[in-house]
Amino acid sequence: MLDLALLQAFNHLLAAAPWARAKLAPFAGRRARLVLGPFPLAFRIAPDGSFESLGTGEPAVEIVLPAGAPLALLQGQGREAMMRGAHITGAADFAEALGFVLRKLDWDAEEDLIRVVGDIAAHRLAKTAGSIAATQADAARRLAENVGEYLRYEQPAGVDQRAMAAFAGEVGALRQAADALERRLAALEKSTRRNPV
Repeated sequence: MLDLALLQAFNHLLAAAPWARAKLAPFAGRRARLVLGPFPLAFRIAPDGSFESLGTGEPAVEIVLPAGAPLALLQGQGREAMMRGAHITGAADFAEALGFVLRKLDWDAEEDLIRVVGDIAAHRLAKTAGSIAATQADAARRLAENVGEYLRYEQPAGVDQRAMAAFAGEVGALRQAADALERRLAALEKSTRRNPV
């Protein structure tokens, strides 16, 4: 059910992007799998460059997106950052074309809203949604920075660099003292062997 919804969403985006369908059309009939955590989406490229559902079979390309991909999108890092973290295997030419399309494919929400509510309302809704998304992304970024600062200064979860350097210095001094003690013991043992009591 989720597969069908995702395929329809991708095909809606592809319908508005003839350049993307033209880029994928040469790979008609080839299979691919897009994996986001526990959600794999298997599909085949249709002759017109859209995605179509398929049964079982080994994909020519598999793209495994990082588990944090949805969060990265919500934080406004974009598809480019998400795709940089993707693990892509399979036929190089097909993988390159599919990766390019997934990075560049855009949803023009305002264009879709125009058909439903008209020009002015669609523009206002899109502007409001963009403002809300930007506010949420900024809030998420600030929250992450604040948690990081809290952990660094208020409740350090790791070791401070200066404390680590001081500890390393103490370990080095202790090692030198132990080496000196071993040399003295060896010299004392050697001297007792030569001059037994």
